[in-house]
This record gives sequence, C-alpha cells and structure tokens, in this order.
Amino acid sequence: MTDTTTLDLGPQAQIVARLAAGVSDGRLADPTPCPEYAVGNLLGHLAGLAVAFRDAARKNLGPTTDTAPDTAVPSLPAGWREELPRVLGELAEAWRDPAAWTGMTRAGGVDLPGEIAGAVAVDELVIHGWDLARATGQDYAPDQAALRASHAFLLAAAEDKDRGGIFGAVVPVPDDAPLLDRAVGLSGREPGWTPPTSP
Repeated sequence: MTDTTTLDLGPQAQIVARLAAGVSDGRLADPTPCPEYAVGNLLGHLAGLAVAFRDAARKNLGPTTDTAPDTAVPSLPAGWREELPRVLGELAEAWRDPAAWTGMTRAGGVDLPGEIAGAVAVDELVIHGWDLARATGQDYAPDQAALRASHAFLLAAAEDKDRGGIFGAVVPVPDDAPLLDRAVGLSGREPGWTPPTSP
C-alpha cells in the first residue's frame, strides 16, 4: 500500500460535496450501484461515515465510531444539504493532523491503525463519489492522489485471500483500463454500471 499519511482528503471531500449539491430532491429514491441503497440512503451513508472517520481521526471514540456500517440502511438526515458539506469539511480537516495517522483508533466498531483508517476514509470518498455520480448522471473526476491511494488500498485488500474484496467480489477489469475503472472493479462494482431503465 502506498503511503497515505501526507494525503489531503480535502480535494476529494469537496468533489463529493459538489456531487451531493447536484442531486435534486426528485432523485433521492433512484437506484445506485449499491444494491441496498437508493440515492438518499447513499447520501445518508456519506454523512454518517464522514462523522465516524472524523471522530476516528480525532481519536474521539464512542457511538459514532462503534457502530458497524451494515447495522441498518442509513436514512437521510434532516438538513442534509447543509450538514453533509460541513461534516465532509470537518473530516478533511481532522485528517490534516499528522497524529490522526498514528497509533490506534476505531471505525465501524473495528479497532485499526490510524494509517489504515485514513486509507479506508479515502477509499470511501472515492468509491462512493463514483456511486453517487453514476446514480445521478453527473460527471466524475476524482482527485488523482485520492484515487491512487484508493486503488492501492483496494488492491492490497483484494490480494489478502482471507478478506477478498472490501465491498464484494472483485469484478475483473482489464489491466490497461483507466485507474478509476480498476478501482471500481476492485471494490466489487461493474465500471459500466448505469441506472436500470424503467419498463
């Protein structure tokens, strides 16, 4: 895995915030590449993970860092249009502290090194940014440093035979495919996914 300890999550967090701002209320029930999540659920998940990984960076362990992400399908919080960009900004700021990347912390109820928690946070922003863009028909160009870190993290996880893909079975993608497509495939998604058409 590449060194992520100097990575600024800010650019990728801002990209995700812009994508969220581009979601109209009429699209909140639309499907996403995450089978259990509609767009509103995905936005709720992003809000929750931003808080959880912000607190993981701060070593502020408690309810936000102890809850497994698959406990329930996330709901969209009231005031999410203001809350989501705020907590994404707080997430990025928390990981600018070098201490966030050291020692042990917790996220999703799992104790893990700060460096790994930071890598997971980056990966969540990159892959769920793609999910949101695909589900809502928006262009997506992730921050390149974040994309490289996400790909390296997912590749290392996929090579761990005991864990397999982080999000699901790896989808084979050609070695010469764009880096984003390769990361998406490693995350268990089909890079060519498009929303299903209505009958």
